[in-house]
Amino acid sequence: MKKIYMDYAATTPVDPEVLKAMRPFFSRRYGNASSLHSFGQDARKAVEGAREIVAGMINAEPGEIIFLSGGSEADNLAVKGSVKQGNHMITTAIEHPAVLRACEYLEKNGVEVTYLPVDRDGFVSVQDLKDAMRKETKLVSVMFVNNEIGTIEPIEDIGKICRQKGVLFHTDAVQAFGKIPVDVKKMNIDMLSGSGHKIYGPKGVGFLYVRKGIGLAPLIHGGSQENSRRAGTENAAGIVGLGKACEIAKENMDLEQERIGKLRDYLIENALKIPDTGLNGPRGEGRIYNNANFSFSFIEGEALVMRLDDRGIAASTGSACSSKNLKPSHVLTGIGLTHEQAHGSLRVSLGRHTTREEVDYFLKVLPGIVKDLRRISPLGRK
Repeated sequence: MKKIYMDYAATTPVDPEVLKAMRPFFSRRYGNASSLHSFGQDARKAVEGAREIVAGMINAEPGEIIFLSGGSEADNLAVKGSVKQGNHMITTAIEHPAVLRACEYLEKNGVEVTYLPVDRDGFVSVQDLKDAMRKETKLVSVMFVNNEIGTIEPIEDIGKICRQKGVLFHTDAVQAFGKIPVDVKKMNIDMLSGSGHKIYGPKGVGFLYVRKGIGLAPLIHGGSQENSRRAGTENAAGIVGLGKACEIAKENMDLEQERIGKLRDYLIENALKIPDTGLNGPRGEGRIYNNANFSFSFIEGEALVMRLDDRGIAASTGSACSSKNLKPSHVLTGIGLTHEQAHGSLRVSLGRHTTREEVDYFLKVLPGIVKDLRRISPLGRK
């Protein structure tokens, strides 16, 4: 049975060119980038080359890029490293757990956190943000693109307000970086999180952009790597892979947005023909081009995912980081869905290798699976 992958928001396969670029750093070019000898300096040159590439993707300076293990560590460093006891920070109710759990930690340590609500499509109100600011506000953290429903937040407007008020602005851009243009200068972004494995790079490597001049307390203490902001021997192979993935993403960004966007729109249009089915999140340009999230009344999303997997299709009920949690998605309840509606959700995310034939197959098997699950469901209509 052919396997069809429709969970690109969870992770992506490593591009063959990325793997090719990484291979030498596992064997021939294995030096420690902090070593002074030629082995180490060879690795250092590669790491700094990747740093320049990543910085160029977001219009930053190379020295403003900190390499670390991924998006979750980047979020934690940005939030915990910039806020201290007595400060106030603002975020939204639908952030990634990496931000929300970090905020919960801060609340236990004397920081007041305001969680802004969002509308039915997942957009935060810029006016609500303005109204929530006060003299103790040190940080605003709003994700660029929501990982479950694909909402693209008004990042440039938020950045402008934060800069005017002298408040630091962090954005979790894990689902945006490499897919849509990001300009930290134009958007007045002070800190930005990115991850390699969302853009056909390796797992275990990501970065945090920190605007020059911003003080940031490290999470990990030890050596002086990454300008003393992230101790530990640099993952040279992973960093090189991230850099190569960035090069490929930049080259293909416009074409992928057009091709995948058309496939996604076709998928949404036809999936919504199933009775008692709703689209979660916005339509049109307010949504990242590869994301579709549906609610199917009267069924459990987990059962739907397993039935699809039986037919060779990989999708999800929401964030892969929370997929083992039986609670309804905080994102879906945050946009106003009931627990029952949230439990009947399905996230479909397309990618570089998705074909029209795969989408057609998904649309062919989906109605029958939904009908069968409703027939045996104790939740309501048969």
